[in-house]
Amino acid sequence: METEGPECRLSVIIPARNEEPNLPHCLRTLLVQNKEAFRLGREWELIVVDDSSGDRTLELALAIAAQQEGVRVMEAPAPDASAGPGAMTGKNNACWVGAQQARGAFLLFTDADTLHQPGDLELALEEIQRRQVGLLSYSPRQLVTGFWQRALMPLVFSELASAYPLQKVNDSASTLAAANGQFIMVEREAYFSLGGHSELGRSVLEDVELAGRMKRAGLRIWFRYAPDALSTHMYLGFSDMLEGWTKNFALLFSHPLALAVGRLLDLGLLFLPILLIPLHLLAWWQRVALLLIWARVLMRYFRRVARSNFGAGDCVLSVFALPLFAGLLVRSWTLHRLLHRVRWKGREYRT
Repeated sequence: METEGPECRLSVIIPARNEEPNLPHCLRTLLVQNKEAFRLGREWELIVVDDSSGDRTLELALAIAAQQEGVRVMEAPAPDASAGPGAMTGKNNACWVGAQQARGAFLLFTDADTLHQPGDLELALEEIQRRQVGLLSYSPRQLVTGFWQRALMPLVFSELASAYPLQKVNDSASTLAAANGQFIMVEREAYFSLGGHSELGRSVLEDVELAGRMKRAGLRIWFRYAPDALSTHMYLGFSDMLEGWTKNFALLFSHPLALAVGRLLDLGLLFLPILLIPLHLLAWWQRVALLLIWARVLMRYFRRVARSNFGAGDCVLSVFALPLFAGLLVRSWTLHRLLHRVRWKGREYRT
């Protein structure tokens, strides 16, 4: 149940499962928010909810809490993802456990793989009140390492920018809703009036679902790209990235199979002219015409991928990830629509 009322301005809630490599860095960036005018333990609190981790996540969180006032650590009971109505995913369960014990007038749900800029909590508190919204979400600057992360991530985020244009997401007259679970701040009363994460159940796309519930209830939401507030390294390895996007693609995109076909057509349009231009069967004017068409295809492609907010080098590499992106869309559709199950962080969820 909800606590009786707010006792501080903000509660920061971090659901954490097997986040040993990430959690200490995340907590360090949050703890430097401690300023005389915004003191941890007086103005805000930090809650870490361990989601049945199998590594040292809980141990590290407890060690930091023992040294720092205003930091609390909780353990969420393991959810039964195969149960009937009322069952929750691990993340939804952990968020709900933290929210019920939170004392803040505003609640911030942020992931353990985020790195926060000094002052970003105050920035968000000021913005959510200035905009008079029930939910504020920031999309972090994405940190990528390795060839496949650098190539795939721009494709993903450019398509997200197309599927969820911010102008429509932030328009109260539009039904389109979106949020990024790595940073979601909500007004306390609005959150609990809708049942919070307890009502999201087994949804593995809880951020978009929560934003949608807010909007359908007549509450305003605001979502923006916020490299000034935080950054994130979403996936530590290639297999994590594949599993994570497989979990989400069929839910994020309305027509994943059509999108996969479209991206494979892009691949053909980008590479076929390179093969045809040298052919001696073509007259010079045909080669010139083909070259002009190819230039237009390149401009169109890179203009779209540039919406991802990644650097030019990563956008160029994205061409080589087009088959991988299409394959993940098909894989996600198959698991969600045909097999009705996905895996994430060692758990299998029915969809």
